[in-house]
Formats: sequence, structure tokens, C-alpha cells
Amino acid sequence: MIVLENISKTYLATGVEVAALSNVNLRINEGEVFGIIGRSGAGKSTLIRLLNLLERPSSGKVVFKGTCLSDLDEPQLRPIRQKIGMVFQHFNLLQSKTVIDNVCFPLKLAGMSRQDRHKRAMEVLDLVGLSGHAGKYPRQLSGGQQQRVGIARALANRPSLLLCDEATSALDPETTQSILSLLQQINRDLGLTIVLITHSMDVIRQICHRVAVIEKGQVVESGDVLDVFLHPKHETTQSLLAQSGIDTDGWKAMLNHGQGRVLRLTFKGDAATAPMISRISRDLGLDISILQGSIGRINQTPYGQLVIQAQGDHVSLARLEGLLDSLEISHEELQA
Repeated sequence: MIVLENISKTYLATGVEVAALSNVNLRINEGEVFGIIGRSGAGKSTLIRLLNLLERPSSGKVVFKGTCLSDLDEPQLRPIRQKIGMVFQHFNLLQSKTVIDNVCFPLKLAGMSRQDRHKRAMEVLDLVGLSGHAGKYPRQLSGGQQQRVGIARALANRPSLLLCDEATSALDPETTQSILSLLQQINRDLGLTIVLITHSMDVIRQICHRVAVIEKGQVVESGDVLDVFLHPKHETTQSLLAQSGIDTDGWKAMLNHGQGRVLRLTFKGDAATAPMISRISRDLGLDISILQGSIGRINQTPYGQLVIQAQGDHVSLARLEGLLDSLEISHEELQA
């Protein structure tokens, strides 16, 4: 769908060259929800604006459906941008225009007739649950409703790619959930590729299929959301997870020093709710202490992760990994 090849972006700030992005490589597949996460100033917003060439890279290529966008001039980019919708953090609605006029605006720019653009606007307003608010003005709507108008506007030209720049960060938690559910429905029902910029791991966990973690203008970790959440490698990823309540090192405070082994066990799918610990203890005669644990869902996939301390005789401890392998439980030994 869209590929970034060796992308770098620099700015001049008070006469000094500042690197906003450095040697970024990403591939976003058709039909997926791809999350880009990082702290403020990490380069997220610059990166998403490069995907539709609102920002031009200092070096590297942006390739969209086989076309190198960075080789095109503004007139050549115009029809391509119509197939890339964008949703903004602060809605960016025309306050003097009605809801339906806001949604019709990009269709008018595209040259669609008044009758056709009105029909299309009502279709997307119905999709986002606002067909009954077409004649209202943005100031008469809640924040969540205004963001739904923004989503409807972004969908009006039937894009193949939807860019969401912190689309939920200005909303309360309950409204955030409703907007994320809407985006998930759009991805599922329309097969629309979505790229979502956020600073929240909870947003990534709920709807994204894959994620890239960005820090100081570089992608420091990327992969399937389930793998990145359960096996974070970079300290930035670990820190972001800890801020969202997933502390990968909290088990150390619970450790009972002495004989035994400490392991992190990861369960996916049906195994997340199976009585695995009791079976391990029963089959091997080991004493199992749970030092840390969590269970939940990542993009509808059940998961569980436990840090355990197993104590017993050396023979039984030596058999532990073989039993875990036979039960198809992912495991790694931890150093106390």
C-alpha cells in the first residue's frame, strides 16, 4: 500500500539544522490498521504528513500504490491526495458551515455536482451515525460528534488510505472508545487502510494490527502489536507500556530469593484462560509462585502473561521447559 524508504526530514531552526526524522523505513500493508506511537516531539506528526506529501522529505522516497509521490509536483499530487483522507486532532471543521457543507467541501473541490456531493455526504454521515445532524453547525455538536464529522469528511472521496493524527487525544475516555470502535468498523466493513498516530499504548492495543515505535526521529521497534506488547525490546517501548499500566519489571519486587527458576510465560488465544499453572505444578511437582500477571485482549486476540518462580528438585526444574514446549506456551527465563 505505502512504503517509506530511507526517509529523513530536517528543518532549520534559528539557523541550526534539526533532524525531525532520520533514515525511517516502513511498509504499511493494504487493509491493516497501522499504529505509530511515540512521545511528544518524537517525530510522529511529521511522519504522518509525509505520507501524503504535506511535508516533503529531505531525502528518501514515499511510494504509494507503486507511485513515488516524492517525485511528483503539486498538480500531480492533487488527485492522489483525494484518495488519502485525513482526520485531525482538533477536528479542523469550518465553523460557519453546516455539517453537511463541511462534508461536501472536499467533494466540491473534486468537481462533483451539487446533487451527487449531497447524496455522497449523506451516505458517509449515515455511516458515522450523524445523518440526523446534517443541518447543524459544529458549535452545536459535542467533541465526539465533531470528530465523526471529520471522519465523514475524510471518507467522502472514497479514499483507500485514512490518516488519523492524534484523532482521539482531545476526547474524553468514553468518547475515545466510541471513535476507536467506529474506526475499527470502517476498517472491517470497508477494508480501508488506516494509519493512526497516537501517544497512547491503549489506543494501539485496541485497534491496531501492527505498530512502529518512534523516538527522536527514528523507528526503534516495530512489528505485530501482540508481539511488541508481550515482548518489548526497546527501552522506549517498555517505558510507554509502563505508563499505560503494563510494567514489565514489576515482578522483581515480589521475588523470593532462593532456589528455583524465574520465567515469563506468554499465552495467546484459548490458552490464555486454560488452567496451565495448576497442570505444570501437578505434572512436575513444583511449587509455583506468580510474581506478576495480566490477561486481556489485543485487537480482539485474548492474551495472558505471567512471571512465575518455580521451586523444586533439579530434575523437575530441568523438565519444565520441555513441558512448556509441549503445551505450546511461549517462555523466556528471567534473571533476578
